[in-house]
Amino acid sequence: MENEQKKIETGKKSRWILPAAMVAAVLIYYSVMNIIGTTRALDQIYSNFNPEKNAKTYADSAVFTDSAYLVLLKQKAWLQSKTLMAETDSIYLMINLDDSIADLAINGVVVHSSPIIRYRLGSIFKRGNDAILYTMMSTPLSIVSSRSTIRKEPLMIKMAPKDTSEYQPDVIPDTTHTQPVNFILNMKEGIRICFYQGDPVLPRNRLARFWFDFRLRATDAWAAIKRIAVLKVPDYHPYIKLYVSRGDNRIIYRAIPRNGQVTVLL
Repeated sequence: MENEQKKIETGKKSRWILPAAMVAAVLIYYSVMNIIGTTRALDQIYSNFNPEKNAKTYADSAVFTDSAYLVLLKQKAWLQSKTLMAETDSIYLMINLDDSIADLAINGVVVHSSPIIRYRLGSIFKRGNDAILYTMMSTPLSIVSSRSTIRKEPLMIKMAPKDTSEYQPDVIPDTTHTQPVNFILNMKEGIRICFYQGDPVLPRNRLARFWFDFRLRATDAWAAIKRIAVLKVPDYHPYIKLYVSRGDNRIIYRAIPRNGQVTVLL
């Protein structure tokens, strides 16, 4: 009787071994492919922006690890990128992480400054090669698409009168002044710049920020799963997450052109 009971228990356990092993294999495969995607993205950046490609000797290459040189390279990249954008007639965005300021400017003149409450950088920006990252930032980043919790242009609805005697300046106000404002700028270079509402907010606004970020993660995860299912390496997007006040987020998102330019001082 005891032997039969043990056989039954053993049979129940064995039925879970294969599904558990399959789930573990899928998770390991998913993790490995994501790591490969991250590594590939980093290799691509290094290949495109490595300043050592023009070095002729070992001494030339050694300078790219010198701290004093890196400070100069950082400032040069920042000034060069700002100069290139100032030559255009469009408004552009300058993000200075050293001073925690995001500036909107046109023709070299700052028209609006937004304090950055805090920020987070992706692993590539925190542990990458500084010389390569500064070289990459020496030219402006170009926006290819965006996603936001508010409209790009405010929706103003006017009620048309039947005749001039019924005319009233009746306009439904822009409600985004009370809505949470979070948005993401996707760059042609593969970088994502995320603006989250970072000032003291109501619980419902924190929840809105959470769901906005969750939907982005879920979309990325689903895209990665579809690529992995056909044995392709998933795309990886280096990110910069900025926490800015709701009012400044609204101004920045609506001021920056759909295909505008951004520069970042890391």
